Amino acid sequence: MSSLQLLQTSVGRKLLTGITGILLTLFLVAHLAGNLTLFAPDGGVAFNLYADFLHNLGPILIIFEIVLIVLFLLHAYIGISIYRGRKKARPENYTYYKSQGGPSKQDFASKTMIYTGLVILLFVVLHVLHFKYNFFIPHETTTLEGREMIDLAYHVEKAFLNPWITIAYSVVMVLIGLHLKHGVWSAFISLGAGNPKLTALLYTIGIIVAILLAAGFLIIPIYIFLNGGL
Repeated sequence: MSSLQLLQTSVGRKLLTGITGILLTLFLVAHLAGNLTLFAPDGGVAFNLYADFLHNLGPILIIFEIVLIVLFLLHAYIGISIYRGRKKARPENYTYYKSQGGPSKQDFASKTMIYTGLVILLFVVLHVLHFKYNFFIPHETTTLEGREMIDLAYHVEKAFLNPWITIAYSVVMVLIGLHLKHGVWSAFISLGAGNPKLTALLYTIGIIVAILLAAGFLIIPIYIFLNGGL
């Protein structure tokens, strides 16, 4: 069965949203690991070398970025289609909800997935324009190891010394944590890990992953802003 055929079935959509969700979460883990090099006590050298290494991957980086874009857009498309399908099937919310399969995992995070997802989608576009394509703030350059490269550490520092950027970024990181809180657990269930004995464990894993990733990304702008730089 092709991916297009999978998109036509509820089971297929859940499977694809689970796969894309897990892959995007793994990307966030890798992205955070790279960003945390900002805390190396070298004035941003490690981070700039990391960014330059990625830039010099050339075609490999382009392929990875294309795959990432496809994953992100597919995940967003499926999420929106599932939401629209549910609204069409049940245009009015129940005044009372009770799970028939044990304690319900429906909470604020699960009920706002579509909204947090749309905010994240908009954020990703602005984030890429800002830090990759210097759409809002021109990039400075620096010379390291005899090579001229973009001083991305300075760019990040300058951005997060702006209180409005720091506040906006921090709010989105909280929303990402909220999205992951339900999303990670839901992805495991969509991929078939629905054994009732594992439900509590998977739900806890989802919460832990959400907190660690949100906190990891949050600490960067808050540290820079409160300390007046790196």
